[in-house]
Amino acid sequence: KAAFINFISDEEWKSIEPVSSWFGPSSFLMSSMSALFKLSMWIRHAHGYLTDNLGIPVWGSYAVFGLATLFLGMVLGLVSEALGAD
Repeated sequence: KAAFINFISDEEWKSIEPVSSWFGPSSFLMSSMSALFKLSMWIRHAHGYLTDNLGIPVWGSYAVFGLATLFLGMVLGLVSEALGAD
């Protein structure tokens, strides 16, 4: 508490560089990082649901996510090809 009060009263805050706009909370970079974190948390919860609630073995859960990744990649590739063919 005393260190914070000294930080304010001695105006040490004036010597600190502001955060770059790239790393600001509302920047595209931080919004993307937040979305990736939310996705990873969803995957973690889905893995827990598959293994704990449905009784699928861990390797089975990995197989489900692996197949989903391959399928999504194929779909995105087909969509990309279809849009690029015009």
